[in-house]
Amino acid sequence: MPFHPVIVLPPNPDLLDLSSASGVTRTRNSAFSIGRYNENRIIYTQDLFAGDRSIHMGIDLGAPAGTPVHAFADGTIYCLGVNPADGDYGPTIVTEHVVNGRPIWALHGHLSASSLDDKIPSQTIHKGQVIGWLGNESENGGWPPHVHFQLSWNAPITHDMPGAVSEAQHSQALLDYPDPRIVLGPIY
Repeated sequence: MPFHPVIVLPPNPDLLDLSSASGVTRTRNSAFSIGRYNENRIIYTQDLFAGDRSIHMGIDLGAPAGTPVHAFADGTIYCLGVNPADGDYGPTIVTEHVVNGRPIWALHGHLSASSLDDKIPSQTIHKGQVIGWLGNESENGGWPPHVHFQLSWNAPITHDMPGAVSEAQHSQALLDYPDPRIVLGPIY
C-alpha cells in the first residue's frame, strides 16, 4: 500500500452502523472502530447539523484517547485551529498532499488540544509521521475518541469542511469530498 494508515488499527475493528434510529451498532466489541463514508446518519441531533445535514462525508476512525494520528503521505500542514461549537471538530489539522498528480486536502478532526502545539501552516510532514493524537470528549467537540478523516479536492478556506451534508448538497459533495478509502485502502 503506498499510503500510511492514519490510525494503526488492529485486525477486525468494529464497523459501526450509525444509520439506525436505535443508535450505534457494533459488529464486535473492540476499542477500535470505523464509521463509514457516505452514510446517512439520521441519529444526528446537534444544532450543528440543522437543515438535515446527515450524510457523512468522511470516515471516523475510533480508538482510545491519546492514540497517534499519522500523516498518510508526505505533504504540508495547510491550516489548523479549533472548531469550538458543541458537536464540532474541536482541535483540527488540515494537511495538503498530492494524490495521483493532483492536490488534495485532508481534514483530521476531534484531536487533542496538544496536537496543535508546535505546528504551523506550510510545515513539512512526512508519510507515517505522528501529526496529532485523538482527543477526549472534553476537548474534541464532545464525541467519543475518534478522528474524523475527510478528503477534499478543493482547498478549504479555513480548518473546517462540512463533515455532514444534506440531500440537496449530496451530489456535489460526492465530487468535492472523495471516499477516504482512496488513501486508507479497503478498511471496510
